[in-house]
Amino acid sequence: MANSAPPQNYDNHRKFVPAFHYVATPLLLVYLIYSGYVAVTSFSLDSVMALLLAVAVMIVAFLARLFALGAQDRVIRLEERLRLHEVLPPDQKHSVGELSTDQLIALRFASDGEVAGLVAAVYAEGIEDRDEIKKRVTNWRADHQRV
Repeated sequence: MANSAPPQNYDNHRKFVPAFHYVATPLLLVYLIYSGYVAVTSFSLDSVMALLLAVAVMIVAFLARLFALGAQDRVIRLEERLRLHEVLPPDQKHSVGELSTDQLIALRFASDGEVAGLVAAVYAEGIEDRDEIKKRVTNWRADHQRV
C-alpha cells in the first residue's frame, strides 16, 4: 500500500505521536500539578504518596520514550555505517568510523547521490549539529519507521 503522507523534508520529518504528545503527557502533567496542589493544601501521607506516584509515572513515561529513542539511534548508527560503506567512494570510507552517532543520524536523510558530498562537508567542517546537517540535505530520503 502506498504512503499517502506528503513527501518528508526538514520541516515535517519529526514524528509526533498524538496519543503520547497531546493526550498522555498533558494528562500526566495535570495529575502531577494537581497532586502537588493537594499535597501542599491538604498535607497527609496519602497526598504525599499520590504526589510521589505522579512523579514516578512522569519519570517512567519519559524514560520509556528516551530508551526507545536510544535503541533507535543505535540501529540508525549501524544502518548508516553499512550504507556509507556501500555508497561512499573508496577515498571517503575512512571517515565512516570517525562520524559521531549524531552525524550519522542526520546523514540518514541524505540520498545516496548526495551523501558523499555531505559527508565530505561534515567531515571537513566538523559539523556536529544534527539540525545543521539535515538542513543541508537537498534530496530528502524519508524515514517513516521512526519510533
